[in-house]
Amino acid sequence: MNAPRASRFVAAGNRRGIGVSFEFFPPATAEMEQSLWESIGRLAPLKPNFVSVTYGAGGSTRERTHATVKRILAETMLTPAAHLTCVAATRADVDAVIAAYAQAGVRHIVALRGDPPGGLGERYAPHPGGYRNAADLVAGIKRIADIEVSVSAYPEKHPDSPSIAADIDMLKAKVDAGASRAMTQFFFENSHYLRYLDRVRASGVAIPIVPGILPVQNFKQTKSFAARCGASVPQWLADRFDGLENDPATRKLIAAAVAAEQVLDLVDHGVTDFHFYTMNRADLVYAICHLLGLRPDHLPLPAAERVLP
Repeated sequence: MNAPRASRFVAAGNRRGIGVSFEFFPPATAEMEQSLWESIGRLAPLKPNFVSVTYGAGGSTRERTHATVKRILAETMLTPAAHLTCVAATRADVDAVIAAYAQAGVRHIVALRGDPPGGLGERYAPHPGGYRNAADLVAGIKRIADIEVSVSAYPEKHPDSPSIAADIDMLKAKVDAGASRAMTQFFFENSHYLRYLDRVRASGVAIPIVPGILPVQNFKQTKSFAARCGASVPQWLADRFDGLENDPATRKLIAAAVAAEQVLDLVDHGVTDFHFYTMNRADLVYAICHLLGLRPDHLPLPAAERVLP
């Protein structure tokens, strides 16, 4: 007889705890602001471990990111994690941002190298007076403030990296500098993540490697986004959305089914933490979290109390 699937037993109150975090981006318009805060209000009762707020290329959204993080601190019980990059900025400029976050009460930063101002097609070059890379940035953050630092990981490798092995070497450097968690770039084939996790563990890296999940709100946009990020889009995924360009209701049902299939399969492989790229929309993410057993009146278990399948 086959062993029962762990995902069949994720439910509110179950001792097999699931932890989640949500990523948002700072709004550029009043309409986007309203959508963001409606999404935060919808997802906050699920008690995520933290919520992160992105930071534009070259610090282009710095003020909006800072304002969003400060409002989360002031108006919610959520723990915000502010993204920070080192592209096109001096150490002094970046250090000032770190100090400002610390003064505002931020205790968690997501440290990223960042994309060049011209996008991923442009060759990255460190600022002459800036931090060289993400590992250097992590060390700078830890030197300035007692702040938890999360970093990125790439199951299909960063577009600028020569290999996954080189990516893992950089991840090890970030851990050595003080990073305590990594969230992955989104992926659609779980085998990419599971193989990557095996290689990371074999290299001696022991920090949590939390899978990043992107519910497909719009397939065409997702495919374009994936191409820029170096994430593959399998043909089976394209096939599922084929013919639905003018059928948003069915697209949403298919998107929910695809994301649910992905996260429940990861639960069956022992995964208990997930980082959701919300795109500032709550509906699909909320539904997936419900399937994972999270309810507004139930807290995810502390990590020490979680039991793997």
